[in-house]
Amino acid sequence: MSEVTIPSSPAASIKTVTTRHYGRIWLRVILWIYALLVAVSVVGSGFKLAAGGSEAAANLFSFATNPLMALIVGTLATALVQSSSTVTSVIVGLVAGGLPVEMAIPMIMGANIGTTITNTLVSLGHIGCDKEFKRAFCASTLHDFFNYLAVLIILPLELTTGFLSKSANYLASAVTGGQNVSMGNLNFMKTLTQPSVDIIKGFAAVLPNASLGGIAMTAVGIFLIFISVIRLGKLLKKVMVGRAKELLHISIGRGPLSGIASGAVITVLVQSSSTTTSLMVPLVGSGVFTVRQMYPFTLGANIGTTITALLAATAISGPAALPAMTIACVHFLFNAVAVVMIYGIKWLRMIPLFLADRLAELASYKRVYAFIYLALAFFVLPGLLILITK
Repeated sequence: MSEVTIPSSPAASIKTVTTRHYGRIWLRVILWIYALLVAVSVVGSGFKLAAGGSEAAANLFSFATNPLMALIVGTLATALVQSSSTVTSVIVGLVAGGLPVEMAIPMIMGANIGTTITNTLVSLGHIGCDKEFKRAFCASTLHDFFNYLAVLIILPLELTTGFLSKSANYLASAVTGGQNVSMGNLNFMKTLTQPSVDIIKGFAAVLPNASLGGIAMTAVGIFLIFISVIRLGKLLKKVMVGRAKELLHISIGRGPLSGIASGAVITVLVQSSSTTTSLMVPLVGSGVFTVRQMYPFTLGANIGTTITALLAATAISGPAALPAMTIACVHFLFNAVAVVMIYGIKWLRMIPLFLADRLAELASYKRVYAFIYLALAFFVLPGLLILITK
């Protein structure tokens, strides 16, 4: 007669299963982070190979020497893929492959604008109720107007003074150890990622010439970044969104600094500013929180989303390490400076609130204005500006 083992405690069995489940999820998170690091290295190597070297790679982006054009490229790219994390990671890889930092800075700023389309689309879920839609649409477009204002103020300052690039270069030098040192203490990243990069290079070498191989590597790298960011976000949502909501509720009413910090932490946890802001839009729409209460969370999300580019930059070694880390630091400093500058000055802080409220009032009166705004802000105007610039 066979023995039957009865669990000593049902709760203990459930806890064991849950622990194993979370363990498997975190293992997959680590694997996708590794895939992201490999992908960024592949994009950089492929871009350089396709162009025939760093200098030639820079020439490929001569069309973006106009800061406005570079800004539009970043905006459109992010609006199309709906992920600033993906676009900024690609930009880090391109900088490692020879794209000048000066061209990449407006692209990074454009990515901040393009990412706001996601939470604006989420607000359309409340379109059936006037009051809910007005609150939700106001909450979502507040993020848009804040980022527009940040670019309008900081981009001209950067072009005239170079304060962002200089500060970012100083920070990046401290991390990488300078132009000729391979990521200083982070050099182990190359040891970890190089075998996988070499495998992809081996497949690319089968193609007829180096340029085609480089193009193939760049395409594979961009695709892998896109998949990695999506999978990473979904996995982290499974284990972190519940905690993120708890943190969101706890921090309400504790002041703007608490809100900004919570927004940043939540975004780091779920690896997506779109997720953070999209969590808040329905809560504002249903009246749980006000637009003013969620304002600091939005700003914190802007800061938290920079972690992906910083992580991606650690995959780069050698002479390309400094410019790659510099553009990642530019992303962080741009968002941090925007929060301090705009939210810290009362009359500047009120501009996004005023514009979002007026637009939401108009959209709640006639829903078609919401769709017109989406089309104009993210696709029509950028397209027209490209034609005008040409």
